[in-house]
Amino acid sequence: MKRLAIVLCLFCLLGLLASFAGCSQNNAQSTAPRGIVYFDWFDTVTTIYSYAGDPAEQFEQCSAGISGILSEYHKLFDIYNEYSGINNLCTVNKNAGGESVKVDPKLVEFLLYAVDMYGKTQGEMSVMMGSVLSLWHDCRSLASEDPSKARLPDEQALAEAALHTDISCLEIDEVNCTVRISDPLARIDVGALGKGYAAEKAAEYLEGLGVEHYILDVGGNIRVIGDKSEGKGFSTAIKDPLDPDTKYAAVVELKDTACVTSGVYERFFNVDGKQYHHIIDKDTLYPAEYFLSVSIITRDSGLADALSTALFCMSYEDGKELVNGLEGVEVIWIDHGGNMLCTDGIADMLVEGY
Repeated sequence: MKRLAIVLCLFCLLGLLASFAGCSQNNAQSTAPRGIVYFDWFDTVTTIYSYAGDPAEQFEQCSAGISGILSEYHKLFDIYNEYSGINNLCTVNKNAGGESVKVDPKLVEFLLYAVDMYGKTQGEMSVMMGSVLSLWHDCRSLASEDPSKARLPDEQALAEAALHTDISCLEIDEVNCTVRISDPLARIDVGALGKGYAAEKAAEYLEGLGVEHYILDVGGNIRVIGDKSEGKGFSTAIKDPLDPDTKYAAVVELKDTACVTSGVYERFFNVDGKQYHHIIDKDTLYPAEYFLSVSIITRDSGLADALSTALFCMSYEDGKELVNGLEGVEVIWIDHGGNMLCTDGIADMLVEGY
């Protein structure tokens, strides 16, 4: 896999692509940032930025530590490939209906967290949707390879797959570090949680070193460690889902928090002129149709990841009620007309005149 250090004179261009370029001259940083890009994990691009003014050697050490963490979780969470010397989620899925699988304690910790997120999101974010999601994944892959062969999953197959998504079939033995899927046709899929959780573990690593003024961008899952400088936050853009390549819906200032967006423009394919995105509503078994994008701002990147999927699959009223029961969570919903709906705390984060 490729690994590329960002040349500082190109940083602003790459930062723009990552939605972290200054939105005006007033936002220009006084200290030249450092950055590095990786293409190795979670089928996406990861960028590490430092505004700490740290020496090159220290930045390289921090980046190497983050690299190790993300690499480890990438292998543990992979549902398509197994790796020598470890039992990962691919291994667990292959053994569905069979004996328990001995796994790394980190994977047990993650799956317990996933079960907790299932409860917090009222079941809207479930890692046991794999049997359904795999059908959509296969159709999306086929359409990507040959658009003329694009098709939707068979409705009967979807209905059958939905019978094998019960969270109770995930059996976790925390003491013995084993995992078992009791239903032989059930499958784990952690696409709605894995990146955010791994990003949070990387952030915890930096915080443990006492490092501040860093940004982690794991495939668009943003985690800010500390602030930019002198109490100022980092300005980051929320894409306009009606024109995500050229326009922003809003710019928010982030300090010591995470920002994760789920949107219709991220992964999709077309059938008979209609677009079908990758965020599947557990009730309809089809792409959710409530919003064009949902952005979550909260300190825990894993929680942000889970909520961005859950609220995307809920009405505004139900989503707002859920968020009102959680502490320190702010949301930006963008509906099909391009209208932006926000929780109260967003007003204090918005950057004017970007």
